[in-house]
Amino acid sequence: MANEPGPSKPDDHRRKWDRDEYEKIARERIDKELEELEEKESKKKEPPVKRELLKRREYKVDLESHLGKSTVITKTTPASQMGGYYCNVCDCVVKDSINFLDHINGKKHQRNLGMSMKVERSSLDQVKKRFESNKRKLDEKKKEYDFEARMDELREEEEKQKAYRREKRKERKRRADDDIDGDPEMAAMMGFSGFGSSKKK
Repeated sequence: MANEPGPSKPDDHRRKWDRDEYEKIARERIDKELEELEEKESKKKEPPVKRELLKRREYKVDLESHLGKSTVITKTTPASQMGGYYCNVCDCVVKDSINFLDHINGKKHQRNLGMSMKVERSSLDQVKKRFESNKRKLDEKKKEYDFEARMDELREEEEKQKAYRREKRKERKRRADDDIDGDPEMAAMMGFSGFGSSKKK
């Protein structure tokens, strides 16, 4: 009696799946994945973008031009005039100088400039030439440094120091004499007449 279907119960309560439709969807997904893999492989076969080697900056970084200045910033103010340091290569604003220096020396900025982060390897000849040029610069500085003029400056400075010391000694001596000569009765009452100097006035 329990196995007999009643008028209120459906014959089969399970959900029916259309196998053909789902197989079609699965095949489409597999085809799409294969196409994406082929595209990736074809991109890999293309030669990578050749970037320049890292070069020295040819301009001085301006960090102090806006220092200590006040500016009014509104909603319509362009990004280049907002508070902070603006990078026109990457079109971004950095809030402080340390982060700005990190940004302009960083990978993203250098890539936008068209450079890789690789540095050109110097040859022995290049290093020797650099040492020679630095040595020449030092020699030029030494030539500019005039020994006689420096000695004259040192002598003048010494004379000033001696004159200053003489003035100080005279001033101290005058004060000591004024203290003793100021009240001879008090000095006699205390039991001393002088400090035992043999020099006469």
